[in-house]
Amino acid sequence: MLLHRALGRAEPGAQFESKEVKPMHISNSVKSTMACLMLCGSLSLAHAEVVVVVSAKSGIGSMSADQVSQIFLGKSTTFPNGGTAVPIDQSLGAVARDEFYTKVTGKDASQIKAYWAKRIVTGTWIAIKAVTNDAAVKSELANTPGAIAYIEKSSVDSSVKVVLAP
Repeated sequence: MLLHRALGRAEPGAQFESKEVKPMHISNSVKSTMACLMLCGSLSLAHAEVVVVVSAKSGIGSMSADQVSQIFLGKSTTFPNGGTAVPIDQSLGAVARDEFYTKVTGKDASQIKAYWAKRIVTGTWIAIKAVTNDAAVKSELANTPGAIAYIEKSSVDSSVKVVLAP
């Protein structure tokens, strides 16, 4: 009979008790917590406007998305001018990283992870240094000849040169 009640079907002649439903009071602390959780959830969906950068002292000019993709996917180790390219990545899960790979390589985070797993298995993997944030990226660009990386557009300053704005 309980299943029939849950489905809205009752045996003929069954009696049901009706109860008044009262509005629920939600305390201010619960409301604050709910607002915080909703805000935090929306932050994880944040959208970063990334740009690909090299040191401001670099002789590299503008690059295409395909050229940058080839470097970050380990398919090329040189810049268009023949110089050695050293890709600098950002940490897994970074909004800038996810946005970069989606826009430049056309692959999302899980596809990139699978791509590198396959490269490891086939022995064609190359190590790419990963740093934690845009400030660390700029430090690497200043100290690593041939470095290329990506940062949020808002972090661009005179220490870097934008070579691609995907």
